[in-house]
Amino acid sequence: MARVEINQVSKIFTDHTAVSDVSLTVNDGEFLVLLGPSGCGKSTLLRMIAGLELPTYGDIFIGDRKATRLQPKDRNIAMVFQNYALYPHLTVYENIAFPLRVRGADKKATDEKVRWAAELVGLTRMLKRKPRQMSGGERQRTALARSLVRDPDVFLLDEPLSNLDAKLRHSAREELRQFQDRVGVTSIYVTHDQVEAMGLGDRIVVMQAGSVRQIGTPEEIYLNPADTFVATFMGSPPMNLVVTGEVTLGFRPENFLPKASFAENIPVTNIALNIHRVEYLGGDRLLYGMVSGNLPETAVIARIPSSVHYSPILNTEVPFAVANSELRRFDTASGKAIVAEPMGTRRTANG
Repeated sequence: MARVEINQVSKIFTDHTAVSDVSLTVNDGEFLVLLGPSGCGKSTLLRMIAGLELPTYGDIFIGDRKATRLQPKDRNIAMVFQNYALYPHLTVYENIAFPLRVRGADKKATDEKVRWAAELVGLTRMLKRKPRQMSGGERQRTALARSLVRDPDVFLLDEPLSNLDAKLRHSAREELRQFQDRVGVTSIYVTHDQVEAMGLGDRIVVMQAGSVRQIGTPEEIYLNPADTFVATFMGSPPMNLVVTGEVTLGFRPENFLPKASFAENIPVTNIALNIHRVEYLGGDRLLYGMVSGNLPETAVIARIPSSVHYSPILNTEVPFAVANSELRRFDTASGKAIVAEPMGTRRTANG
């Protein structure tokens, strides 16, 4: 295991900047997720850590070594891609053993290592199977075991679940998190799926247009987004944003409730809502409508638990509210979160 430090790293291609002045530290044994939309630079950053791309500027350290210009084979990292790249003509045992045989490990040491890795990821009974006889999740575990036998300092995972269907992705995500908890190896995981990021990451790095927008735990990023991009990228449905002038109000759909839901002693901000459509999702109902009354007309969504009896009258203004503790404020011009000061001084999240 090793700590990874990325110090002011940029990657500039001929026609665009893919990564711009990124600095972050991945702690020893941490599962860090790089999250962002397609083209945000997360995979390019991962490839620079792997040595598949060279930074235009900046340095990368893996453990105590400066790895900026090291070849991939000299970094002691293991990488798992979208395509698990298993050899279809080889058994699970042979696939896992492949990197050891390439190194010239003796037969006994190879056998012990393969069986140790297979047991760790739950593949002991499948060692004689070939990839075509296995599920997507089992192939993922084979790729992980093959990487594990190399004793890597760092695991790099580039959207390894993206080729699985929704049901398999859920189970594979659970298996991946259990694997991380057992092995404890430093892991950096790339995804565009915020549900994956929230479920897997010890911390999340949210990226956009090559830059880091926020770093924090899933809870920190969800509850206190650093700017309006993070606020709307995290969460499904995303945070509601209502521009009131210099200040933009933000509130999560699950915190936007009928006024009658709040006890009298809870300070709230009243927001009138004109509901146009109701969407039933089993455990929840989504109410789509427009803010009206004394705020600018804005499309918003409220999430109401299905267990709560509420029958809205469509196309009629009804009283809704948000607890003040759940209301977030952003500077409209910059999009940055406004952090309340004890004396009432306004400042943004980044100064």
